[in-house]
Amino acid sequence: MPEVRPRRSVLYMPGSNPRAHEKGRSLPVDAIILDLEDAVAPEAKVSAREQVVETVQKGGFGQREVAIRVNAAGTEWFERDLNTVVRARPNAVLVTKVESPEQVFAAERQLRGRPETAGIDIWAMIETPIGVLNAAAIAGFARTEDGHRLRGFVLGTNDLINDTGIKPGHDRAPLLPWLSRVVLAARSSGLFVLDGVHNAFDDEEGFESECRQGRAFGMDGKTIIHPNQIATANRIFAPEPEEVAEAKSILEAFELPENRNRGAIALNGRMVERLHARAASRLIALDEAIRNRAQ
Repeated sequence: MPEVRPRRSVLYMPGSNPRAHEKGRSLPVDAIILDLEDAVAPEAKVSAREQVVETVQKGGFGQREVAIRVNAAGTEWFERDLNTVVRARPNAVLVTKVESPEQVFAAERQLRGRPETAGIDIWAMIETPIGVLNAAAIAGFARTEDGHRLRGFVLGTNDLINDTGIKPGHDRAPLLPWLSRVVLAARSSGLFVLDGVHNAFDDEEGFESECRQGRAFGMDGKTIIHPNQIATANRIFAPEPEEVAEAKSILEAFELPENRNRGAIALNGRMVERLHARAASRLIALDEAIRNRAQ
């Protein structure tokens, strides 16, 4: 089974704010994205890049994943961003406005053949209409030899809303077909997928509703913009005790001598197949990873 890593809460932090970086070392988030793109004004991008490198090199983030969001391919900052931030050896670089496999390959090409890039993954932001339409092709790149660094998708719902002119409303109804399309594409290649941000960070009810919706759609977690949102995202995207108990009962049932060679069994009034056992294993592994992180 591939490594199971919690990504329930993934906090954006401006690359130009060292005070925020320091606070990030103590927040109970699963991952931090240090942002060199939207959160940084053009005149501050060069200094922010160096600040982010210094922050990541300093360390102290513990088990939290650290990703650096670089400026989009085609901008004057893209190549220098990639060539510079790898010095810090973050867990991942987040490539923005991805619309084709070729854009992921452009990032991979900048990283390949350099010892300092070993272990650095690529995350792709899906945040434009073309990106959503091409999500399956982009995900398919992960199945190629060149795409081995691509690990997941991060949804940029603000950009999607802006580019399409939709009015998502409290239930995000116009967005839902697009979210489903991206989740399906990600899962086709074993990629994780993170939901977009909820801008009203003081709207606890709305944020919780969005988290529950994202989990129902198969998301692994939520990108967030404020520490107030951490606890809710961590709670909702973690397995519930009842789910863990059911998963354990499925695995225990298949371990019984009379069931070890069977593809499907009856358990608590329903049919359970081997695919349910595999899902149960992943859920238990996620629960254990979250518990280990809390220690």
